[in-house]
Amino acid sequence: MNKTKISFLLATVVMSFFFSCSSDESTPTVAEPSAIMAAMTIDAANNFDLQTGIEVSTNNSTTKKSTAETCATISVENTTTAYPKTFIVDFGTGCTVNQITRKGKLKITITAPVIDTGAKMTIERVDYSINNLKLEGSIEYTNTTTDAKVPQWTRKVTNGKFTNGNGNLFLNSGSYTVKQTAGVDTPYLLTDNVYEMTEGKHVVTDHNGNNVTLTVKIPLIKKYSCAFISQGQLQIESGLFNGTVNYGNNDCDSDYTFTLNNGFVFNLKM
Repeated sequence: MNKTKISFLLATVVMSFFFSCSSDESTPTVAEPSAIMAAMTIDAANNFDLQTGIEVSTNNSTTKKSTAETCATISVENTTTAYPKTFIVDFGTGCTVNQITRKGKLKITITAPVIDTGAKMTIERVDYSINNLKLEGSIEYTNTTTDAKVPQWTRKVTNGKFTNGNGNLFLNSGSYTVKQTAGVDTPYLLTDNVYEMTEGKHVVTDHNGNNVTLTVKIPLIKKYSCAFISQGQLQIESGLFNGTVNYGNNDCDSDYTFTLNNGFVFNLKM
């Protein structure tokens, strides 16, 4: 579930606005701009890597290959056993899709098909970066379905670390609940899937101890066939810089808004 290209660009747009307008007394001030930028980027990166994990584990092949979707070389470590199964997604020294360059490896381990209740998928980052932003830690994706008609997963970030372009380190953790609301009858066909992130939050802490919290305010809607989150709201809390990201009215487009609590609105797009 991601709005990857926009999320990576959002921080730059917002930061440029505030610094260029800092002499205007009517312009809100930013308490922890680098932490806010890190929080937005980390959330997008987690969603981006989770999408890769779902693609790779659903295409449960034991053949070494390179895919157009990931531009990576994919191999399976333990081909003699059914499960657990470990995939290595190797981006090498860098490969680019849709202006996003990834380097290093993702190690993806599944205990069973991700559509099975109780199955767990763990995504570990190995010397890994996105657009030269270093990411560490793992994402645990566990099937917690109780009603077969509404598959459900929890997504938990463990030992998350993010290093920005200036070498600043940010710690991060969090958990989300994700439900599948369409495409349930075709479990191995991904293109008709629709996901809804119903609740959860992500917390980012910088080296000064400042926290940025991203919380689901209105469930986020992500169609597998669309590159963008198409609906829902995300609450951002960070000192004086508090507001809401609104992803729109379920259209597959790059438009969205960021509204500060004082009513100041940014209309943004990719």
